[in-house]
Order: sequence, then structure tokens, then C-alpha cells
Amino acid sequence: MPAKSKAQQKAAGAALAAKRGETDKDDLQGAARDMYESMTEKQLEDFADSDRKGKPEHKD
Repeated sequence: MPAKSKAQQKAAGAALAAKRGETDKDDLQGAARDMYESMTEKQLEDFADSDRKGKPEHKD
């Protein structure tokens, strides 16, 4: 399922980087931390890999 906003996509990207060990999971905050704990790497890839063009900054 692709991200519905730019903010979701950014949070998924941060969580994915932490899952892969590229960044420290202790640096995650808010939605990114929740995504890290509740989603698989594949789910995070699907969220982070969507196109940003035409997406709102935040979901209503």
C-alpha cells in the first residue's frame, strides 16, 4: 500500500533506514518509531517507494 502523503512517506523512509541498520532506531520519533515497531521491512518499502508528485504534505 503506497503512502497517502509526503509525511507518511518520509516517516516510512526513516523507519526503513533504521530497520536496515543504516540509522539508529533510538533517533526515530513519532510516526516513524510507530512504523518501525509495527511494520515489516517489505511494508515499509512499499510506503517509502511511492511517488511524491501530487501528494499532499499531510493527510487530512
